[in-house]
Amino acid sequence: MQVILLERVAKLGQMGDVVDVKPGFARNFLLPQGKAKTASEANIASFEAQKAQLEARNLETKKEAEALAEKLDGQQFIVIRSASDAGALYGSVTPRDAADAATEAGFSVDKKQVALIAPIKDLGLHSVSVKLHPEVEATIELNVARSAEEAELQASGKSIQELAAEEEAAAEYEISELFDDIGSAASDDDAPVADAAGEETN
Repeated sequence: MQVILLERVAKLGQMGDVVDVKPGFARNFLLPQGKAKTASEANIASFEAQKAQLEARNLETKKEAEALAEKLDGQQFIVIRSASDAGALYGSVTPRDAADAATEAGFSVDKKQVALIAPIKDLGLHSVSVKLHPEVEATIELNVARSAEEAELQASGKSIQELAAEEEAAAEYEISELFDDIGSAASDDDAPVADAAGEETN
């Protein structure tokens, strides 16, 4: 099926290009989202008549997107999730979660703009692309953690595995300290006890 593109579409072409696409792709994505029109003579003529306006509008939205990309690029957003001790999430982080986290922080991001190759299924720092315009992209970082404290530690460069190892070491240290205390308490029990008169009795 032939369509005329009303904006640049990645891997397809630039605004004004007439391209061949699968009918399903055109019907389900390009046409309903206003990214293309069927390449009939009337639509091509209509595009030519509106080309200057479309190009001006595209330039305007591109400038807006570039301004947003400048502020958004490199930002880190915290997403709190339940996870196992090994760091595997119960569920996953989706484009909607990424968009919600960015929106909460004051950025206008739609879930359709978030390009996740696959859902995020573990704790840690994850780079995510945000397509603000067909020609403008920003990269954000999602800090997926079980708590704000954990997110802070991850942001400082520690992985969940390192944190778990540290916690385990701290727990082992506490246990050995506890046994030392019990040991010294037991040896105190073995010490001679002074009676009321102050004389030592065994």
